[in-house]
Formats: sequence, C-alpha cells, structure tokens
Amino acid sequence: MLTKGKMETEVVDAELVLPSYLSFKKVQMYEKYPKGQARGRHWKHLKQIIQAENYQNYPPDEPNYVNIESPPSMHPCKKICDITGFEAPYHDPRTNLRYANTEVFKIIRSLPNEYVQRYLALRNAAIVLK
Repeated sequence: MLTKGKMETEVVDAELVLPSYLSFKKVQMYEKYPKGQARGRHWKHLKQIIQAENYQNYPPDEPNYVNIESPPSMHPCKKICDITGFEAPYHDPRTNLRYANTEVFKIIRSLPNEYVQRYLALRNAAIVLK
C-alpha cells in the first residue's frame, strides 16, 4: 500500500490536481469573492450598463437599445377598424371607414356624416367637403 504522503506527491507530479489559478478566466473567483465575505447582490446603474456594452463603438445608424432611431419598416402597416380597433380586412367605399365585421358595418352606415369625418380625421384621412 502507498502511504498518504507518497500518494499526494504522485498526484501532484502527475498534474491531476487543478491549479488554484486558472489562466483562461478573466477575473478569478477568489479575487472577486474572497473567503469570509458575503456575496451581496450588486445592482448596476444604467450608465454602468451602457458603458459596459460599448455602444459608442457601434456606427450611429445601427439600431440598438440606446439609439431608437431605425429605418422604416419594410412590412405594410396593419389596417385597423376605425370603430372597434380590431384588424380590419374590409373598408366601406362610401365613407372610407375601415371595419372588422358586419355588425360594425351596420353601425358605420348609420353614422351621420359629421361623425364619419371625425373618425377619418383621427386617422388623418379626412375628406374636406365643400
């Protein structure tokens, strides 16, 4: 049988034990959290997060979380019902209002012209009548 001291030296010589310092890690855990200290949660401020992301290195026309300016969408905008707010597959040729179903169509046809103009003005599609 091997003695305890001899066995430890053989393991160390065979390099089976990991070293305490791991070269591939940027910040060593023992440096970041020394033994005996509590690991309290550290909250970062918004400025610290933005600086850590290096947004200043990106081109100014590329959209990211800091820069909300982006090119216009390539998808067509959805047509919304002027009365209910649901998606509107239909539009009334007489009033130019969009509607979602037949119940809304009946309501649109019964609206006075003044109300129709107000709905169109909300959508910036108002027709000026002379």
